[in-house]
Parts: sequence; C-alpha cells; structure tokens
Amino acid sequence: MVRVTTSNRREVLRAGAGLVAGGALAAGCGAGQTAAPTTPGSASPSAARASGHPSAGAQAAPAPRAYPGLPAQITHGPRTRPQVALTFHGQGDPGIAHSLLSTAEQHGARLTVLAVGTWLDEHPDVARRILDGGHDLGNHTQRHISVNTMAEAAARKEITDCADRLKRLTGSIGTWFRPSRSPTASPLVARLAREAGYPHVLSYDVDSLDYTSPGAAAITRKVLAEVRNGSVVSMHFGYPGTVAALPDVLHELDRRKLRAVTTTELLS
Repeated sequence: MVRVTTSNRREVLRAGAGLVAGGALAAGCGAGQTAAPTTPGSASPSAARASGHPSAGAQAAPAPRAYPGLPAQITHGPRTRPQVALTFHGQGDPGIAHSLLSTAEQHGARLTVLAVGTWLDEHPDVARRILDGGHDLGNHTQRHISVNTMAEAAARKEITDCADRLKRLTGSIGTWFRPSRSPTASPLVARLAREAGYPHVLSYDVDSLDYTSPGAAAITRKVLAEVRNGSVVSMHFGYPGTVAALPDVLHELDRRKLRAVTTTELLS
C-alpha cells in the first residue's frame, strides 16, 4: 500500500493544482497513444532567450558514448549488478518535474530524463536543473509525435531539432535518444539517431504505465512486480500519481538493495 505522508500529500495537491491551472497532462509513449499538448510555459520569450545557452561557468553536459558489445537498441543493463535506471519522459508541468527530481535526490537516487524539445523551449531552466542534480539528460524528439511513422526528412528534423536545443542549453546533444510514441525505434529512426550522434537508442524492459493515470498504488505495484537487476524503467513527468508513487518505489528498491542510478552508470 502506498504511504502518503503529510509532506508528499501536499506535494501531490500542489502538483495537481498546477495541472488544473496549466492545462492537459503530457501523453505517454505507448503504441497508439494520441498526442496531447504540453503545459504552457510561464517563462517569457525574453527569459527563454536569456536562458538559451549554458549558464556562465557551467560545464558542458556529457556527450553520448558508444558501448561496445551492447546492441543498437538497449532495453536493459547488466543483470549481474544490483542497479536499475528509472527513466522519465520529460514533458508536462515543470512543478511535477522539480518534485520528482527532488524526491529522487532525497533518496540518493539519480534519474535519466528524456526531454521533449518543445518542453525545453517553454522551460529552458529545467535542463540545467536536471544536470545540476546529477541526472542524465537526453533527447525525446522535438514535438513528441510518432517519429517512427514519419518520412525520413521529417523524422531527422524531429531528432536534430531537439538535439540542437539540448546543445544550446547545456553544451551537449544529451547522452541518450529515445523515440517518441514507441518503445523502440524503426530501422530508419535508429539510423537517423546514429547520424545525429547517438550510438544507441534507449528503450526499456519495465513500463510503469503511469501515463494511463492508474493511481499511485497501481504504478508502484507494476514497477516492483517487474523490476530486477539491470532494469530500465519507463516513467513520465506530468502525472501526480507518479509523484505519489516514487517514494514507495525508491523505498522498496532500497529494501531490495537495488540502487537507482543514471543509465550512464548502469551501463558503465
């Protein structure tokens, strides 16, 4: 049963209120999902431009790297080490994103965030927030539409437009690429990602289904029933149920002595 403390109940209520005020939730990436608009950003265009480059004195973010011996599409890490990667599709209300990042950090966990380019346009500060917290940051296409169904030129633009935003904000195109609206990339999209600088496509072996809004208890049960050494878990920013579920997920992972680490650490 999910434990909801006074403090995280307040977090969930605040996040939910932000969603009601801000608009629709971010859509998930399950097959057949229809697109949903992102939450409108509060930053003005001038503020976004001011933040449209790495902060003064900030180090450039890590770049993608190739992992010899691993497949082009990675679904999990080594099964021999007690580590897992919690990966989040980056879109939706930034208040929820900040809450999830803070919760992870309070538990000594690190996340992998695959950001949507339009979300970065609306909330440019969140890219540096993710990196400053010690988390991985990657590319989840520019507009979060079904990239596998697009013509080559359009699919390439979806990948490179998001990469360009990441590079402008952090100095790097991000460490990972994950296709939007599908757990795996088509051969064409995998090739375009390689050409854009991403040696691997990051998939997953555990889908939390949090984007269906099943409630915190259901999210927790789904993840904990399937997670094991080396798992890569798919979750989403933008959903209050995920905020409520994450403390229990992290507590149980800790009880099982499974460390939640970045995907980079998981595969290193």
